[in-house]
Amino acid sequence: MEHKWYVVRAVSGKERRVKEAIENEIVRQKLADYIPQVLIPSEKVFEMRNGKKRVREKSFFPGYILIQADFSNGEVQHLVTNKDLIPNVIGFLSATGTSTTKNPLPLRQSEVNRILGRVDEAEEYEEELDTPFIVGESVKVMDGPFSGFTGTVEEVFKERKKLDVTVKIFGRNTPIELNYTQVEKKD
Repeated sequence: MEHKWYVVRAVSGKERRVKEAIENEIVRQKLADYIPQVLIPSEKVFEMRNGKKRVREKSFFPGYILIQADFSNGEVQHLVTNKDLIPNVIGFLSATGTSTTKNPLPLRQSEVNRILGRVDEAEEYEEELDTPFIVGESVKVMDGPFSGFTGTVEEVFKERKKLDVTVKIFGRNTPIELNYTQVEKKD
């Protein structure tokens, strides 16, 4: 069997449902040997909303799903593009960049390595901030002894995920160092 990677186009926002439907059909039709992997290239990011840290999955390529498949069994290709079994599938990505149900174009191994490498790299960094801070930006302290104070970002330390923020305490500018998770962007 020769497994190659293909790109399946799906309705944007429905990628997870399509992936689950494909995986359920693989099990139901006993085609796991022909389709060993179905992936949605994504990364974990966190953001601060209303003073709370939220972790969410962010897709690298909205509307696209990667599947590793061997099309020597004609049922495999039909399974993925059958809209009755797998709703919200548009088709395979073709050479012209459009959707097709016939003759899908496999990805080059270099493309697969780049995409999968990006996914692995994202897993190494447990969380990445979705909304980085900028020097001079106004922020509100949400946690710690200075909770409720408003300050200005003086310096950003991305590698440590910390900020130097100047807040006014008793009429004096006071520098404090805070974690990304202790502050929220001020509207």
